[in-house]
Amino acid sequence: MSLVGRNAPNIIAAAVMPDGSIDNQFNLAKYSQGKRAIILFYPLDFTFVCPSEIIAFSRKNNEFRQRDAVAITVSVDSHFTHAAYRKTPLEKGGIGEIEVPMISDITKEISRNYGVLTDGGIALRGTFIIDKNGIVKHSLVNDLPLGRNIDEIVRTLDALIHVEENGEVCPAGWRKGDKAMKPTQEGVSDYLKKLIP
Repeated sequence: MSLVGRNAPNIIAAAVMPDGSIDNQFNLAKYSQGKRAIILFYPLDFTFVCPSEIIAFSRKNNEFRQRDAVAITVSVDSHFTHAAYRKTPLEKGGIGEIEVPMISDITKEISRNYGVLTDGGIALRGTFIIDKNGIVKHSLVNDLPLGRNIDEIVRTLDALIHVEENGEVCPAGWRKGDKAMKPTQEGVSDYLKKLIP
């Protein structure tokens, strides 16, 4: 069952923080208090598609911060493996010193709670955006070979912020600065009139 519209399951687990330190009791609810949160699940450290996603995700961290959001990654690896992955340079298949916490889901409880755990015991490529009240507003789950577009996470976050701040709804392909629509029949009619060639 989808988590969208429901309270996000809290995450309490060991994590490697952006400064390389270990937080044995990382708590998402505390870490994200008063902010939006973005969770990027991925299958395993030292694999193939994963480093490209994690690095791209980390490189967007300033954009997430500007939108009052915190970003984290989660996989079923131990925090020791996460630490080794961060210490391995890009040219040797590592990710370097990324700017977001890496959560260890060694028990697989987090992946199970978010509905992304495979029968093989690893996480699918799940993305979740959580609002400031702890409600899941967006989820996207890709199969293992399909990498995500991190720019789309930013776009979706912008849409959530626009909805929260303006009470409007965002149509297909909406980007920050585009016209949205009022959630009324008149609002949709006005918007659709502009699509007539």
